[in-house]
Formats: sequence, C-alpha cells, structure tokens
Amino acid sequence: MDSGAVTEEIPPALDGERLDRVVSLITGISRTGAQDLVARGRVTVNGRVPSERVLRLVTGDEVTVELPEIVAESPPVANPTIGLDVVHEDDHILVLDKPPGLVVHPAPGHLDDTVVNGLLARNPEVVSVGEPRRPGIVHRLDRDTSGLMTVALDDDAYSGLVEALREHRVERVYRALVHGIPASARGVVDAPIGRSRRNRMRMAVSTEGRPARTHYEVERTFEGPVPISLLRCRLETGRTHQIRVHLTAIGHPVLGDQTYGRRTSMRAPRQMLHASRLGLEHPVTGERLEFRSPIPADMAGIMARLGGAEA
Repeated sequence: MDSGAVTEEIPPALDGERLDRVVSLITGISRTGAQDLVARGRVTVNGRVPSERVLRLVTGDEVTVELPEIVAESPPVANPTIGLDVVHEDDHILVLDKPPGLVVHPAPGHLDDTVVNGLLARNPEVVSVGEPRRPGIVHRLDRDTSGLMTVALDDDAYSGLVEALREHRVERVYRALVHGIPASARGVVDAPIGRSRRNRMRMAVSTEGRPARTHYEVERTFEGPVPISLLRCRLETGRTHQIRVHLTAIGHPVLGDQTYGRRTSMRAPRQMLHASRLGLEHPVTGERLEFRSPIPADMAGIMARLGGAEA
C-alpha cells in the first residue's frame, strides 16, 4: 500500500470524540489499529504528539495520521457537467454565485457533484491549492444557502484569504426571510455556538461554544398570512450554521430551515438564506473588491406571494 499522511480538521459533528475513534474514521482502519497508531506517536493533533492517554477532540483541531499502510482518500475528480456562475475571475481568485442545492465540497453522498468537482474541471490548476479534499475552498456555504463565495486559485491567495477570514476582514452580508417580526429594527446576537448536546449533527447556543456575533437589520415586514420579515445579516464571526442558530435563538428562525426552523402554513422549498454581499481586499494585489448578488427567484417568489416586490 502507498505511504502518506492523512490530515483532517475536526468538524462540529465530531466535537468531543475520542482521538482513536476519529483516527479510525478518517483512515478506515480498526479502532484497535487506531489506538496502536496513537501509542506509537504516528498521530499528531495541531502539530504535536498528544501526551494524554485518552484525548477528546474539539471542533477545529487538526489531526494528522502517518503510516505506510494507510491509503489516503481518493482525491476529488473533475466534473465538467457542474456549471459554476463566476462573477469575478483573475489569476488568483474566483468569486462564485452558488445556487441552492449545490454542495461545496465532496462528502458522503456527494462525491462528484459539488462546487469542487466543477472547479477542478474549469480550473485544474487548483488541485494543489489548500486542503487536498477541498482544493481552493477557504469558506463554505450550506448546501441550501445560495449566494456569493470566493475560491483561491493559488497558494498565495489561499493563505491571504484564510488569514483575512480569521481576522474578520472579509465582509459577508446575508439576506434572510424569517418567521415573525423582531421587536427591534436592528440588533446584535452575541452568543457562543457549539455542538448541541441533544443532537450531534446540530449546532446550538452554548456556554461551552466558540464566540459568535451576528448583526441584523429588518429590511421589510409582511403581516400575512403568516408574519414574515426580510432581514439583512452581517457576520462578525463565521461559525457553522451561525446565522441559522442565532436567528432561531432570538425566536425568528429562517423560513424553510428543516434543521432549526418551525412548521407553519408558509412553505418554502429550502432555507431562505442568501449570501448577498461579499467585500474583501484582494489577497495578492490589495485591491478592494465588492460584489453583490440579487435576491434569487425562489425568495423573490415568496415575497411576491406575501405582497412585496423583489428587493
């Protein structure tokens, strides 16, 4: 078998899991084999060999496993049938307007029908940029969230964008149709987000979570047949499902959100959340770039049913 290293960043769904179980999951070897690797110092967490006999991981930890017997996962493949709506392109970055329903990078059940697969067909040079299983990807949108996202085409752009995101220098504004009408026309939700104790696949406001801040402003309200508001939301941090969790926490979940929403007579084909504005300094040239995406047809259709025109 080929030698090599397997590196994985711990997602929220594996927060709190034992290191040996995670090693087993990301390499495909047995739990006993994983424990042996840990004992032999073949596993590092955030660049160091752990000294703890039993280590539980947290979201964002980077685990690297090295062993000649390990076969790294097959890299993503190019798929020219995946069309990408490119709103900006230069030698270093792309800015895409992602439609709802399109997954950003390969995952179980979506191995060859993602943004990454389309990107590899369109820009094959991106294959060596960033993480091998999600080349070029510096930030993500949920499958059913539409709108603007940027992709790195070379290592300099990748490093620059990752740093800018970490330092909150990328402006990301979303528009959301939500249940109800907030009492305040604008506000800030400042509440840490972590893995839900009740459901490992969900996030929740938690005192044990990571700091998260979402600014919101009411753009428009609709009284009936069900009270709905159009909000403009600006991310100050970028936690998993942040807007969806925060809006649910203040009693105004996103319309159509099957995970954090509520059932009402007002139906939506997906979660009504759209990344409408992206502002950043170009990671190589330093030029200030601003991009906007109009409300998509499905959101505009719901607003029309509620008696409002597209904004």
